[in-house]
Amino acid sequence: MATKPYFMLIAIFLLLTFTALNVSAESTSCREETSSCHNKAEALKMKYIAIASILVMSMIGVCLPVYSNKVKALQPDTNLFVIVKAFASGVILATGYMHVLPDSFNDLTSQCLPQKPWRNFPFTTFVAMLSAVMCMMIDSFSMSRYRKSFIRATRSDGEVSREMKIEEGFITKEEQLMRHRVVAKVLETGIVVHSVVIGLSMGSSQNPCTIRPLIAAICFHQLFEGMGLGGCILQAEYKSKMKLIMVFFFSCTTPFGIALGIALNTVYSDTSPKSLIVEGLLNACSAGLLNYMALVDLLAADFMGSKLQANMKLQVWSYIAVLLGAGGMSVMAICVEI
Repeated sequence: MATKPYFMLIAIFLLLTFTALNVSAESTSCREETSSCHNKAEALKMKYIAIASILVMSMIGVCLPVYSNKVKALQPDTNLFVIVKAFASGVILATGYMHVLPDSFNDLTSQCLPQKPWRNFPFTTFVAMLSAVMCMMIDSFSMSRYRKSFIRATRSDGEVSREMKIEEGFITKEEQLMRHRVVAKVLETGIVVHSVVIGLSMGSSQNPCTIRPLIAAICFHQLFEGMGLGGCILQAEYKSKMKLIMVFFFSCTTPFGIALGIALNTVYSDTSPKSLIVEGLLNACSAGLLNYMALVDLLAADFMGSKLQANMKLQVWSYIAVLLGAGGMSVMAICVEI
């Protein structure tokens, strides 16, 4: 049950691989533009640096909150944790709106695709909308299933047990834990879908002038996005095995995408219609998922919760943290296209 979301990730990797392998057989009048900064050997060296640095920064980002339970100031019930999580949630929100969504627009409205149907219909916003609704369905169905299972488990001879009637706070705590676990899994799915697309694009590039700034940008991105995901994993109170699985998938997805791009750079083309369609649809799906999770399950859940509602000063600092996180990622959109 716990590993089901990761079968979908494996399917995405295989889909991207088969798409790339089919590109060479596809004829298209759209060709990549030549660049004066085209250097295959230098680009390969930069890609190896990218794999190592992104892997390290991803692991640091996601592991800081996950294994911070020994640091008292970073416990989930402290004010510092709330502010750091708000900053990371702002990063995730801006990632969806400022990076993933525009990437999908660029892919699905490319001149390399036919006018009909790709430029006659807003597929990006349509798929993002469906993705957000799907996230809400997963949230709703998961919680409904849990409540029914919990009530059945606590019934005795057709009546609700005395313990269930007395310990109302226990039910609330269990439901909250279940919600944290759903949020952590769905959020990681959205993050890694975008991460593998980023890695594949970087791995297939032969332009060191493009790769060099991307390394710094993606390292910053993975560090703080990992902190947001790590905070959700910590609140979900998973056992060590599940924590390691989630840390592994988050940390290795972008390096895996880069390695896949390197292996397939002779047959993979960013401007082939199949690649543009697959990447565009995956980015749109990821954008809808990230935007919903950031706004509803992270920011709204925290800011409408009792802790922030009871502390106006903490609420103000948390809003500042959100704006700083979102602002930092927005500035990155000016500096470099992720």
